[in-house]
Amino acid sequence: MNEQEHYFTAAPATPAQRRTMTVELAGRQVNVQTAAGIFSPDRTDVGTAVLLREAPDPPPSGALLDLGCGWGPVALTLGLCSPDADVYAVDVNERALDLARANAISLGLNRIRVCRPDEVRADLRFAAIWSNPPIRVGKAVLHDLLRTWLPRLEPGGTAYLVVQKNLGSDSLQRWITAELGMPCERYATSRGFRVLAVTG
Repeated sequence: MNEQEHYFTAAPATPAQRRTMTVELAGRQVNVQTAAGIFSPDRTDVGTAVLLREAPDPPPSGALLDLGCGWGPVALTLGLCSPDADVYAVDVNERALDLARANAISLGLNRIRVCRPDEVRADLRFAAIWSNPPIRVGKAVLHDLLRTWLPRLEPGGTAYLVVQKNLGSDSLQRWITAELGMPCERYATSRGFRVLAVTG
């Protein structure tokens, strides 16, 4: 697979080779489906694991956003922790969306809405956003992504973003504060990653 195919390709050309693996989400062992042609198909990647471990409990209700959901580890965790919330799992990769949808169904999480970015209502505001954003797409695309979604936080809502320190977490923190005018603090540091907290 082209190493960046999972970031840019709506329909990956790589054969799917769908398979089942067991992972720990929200303190329990669950079976999930994954496949080639998506981000981190063989495990919960390190950055996502840091986010899931370090971020506080999500709001119990309201709309929650997993931006760049992949096969769904963040969205599934949000759904397991906050069964009364409406979780939006957003990605551009159709294979990832199919997997996230199948995983939500298999876990009985019927309030997870798996969708492309253009399928989310424009007036919807989020009580929380959790994301392991696609840093390697480059600054222009990343900034456009964050400029689109971070302002959709409800007043008082928080976005938790996990970013590798050596891939520009500190400069991204400064950019969010300067360009978006949103408070952005370093919430946690672990295993070479920072979790940034952005307040709506």
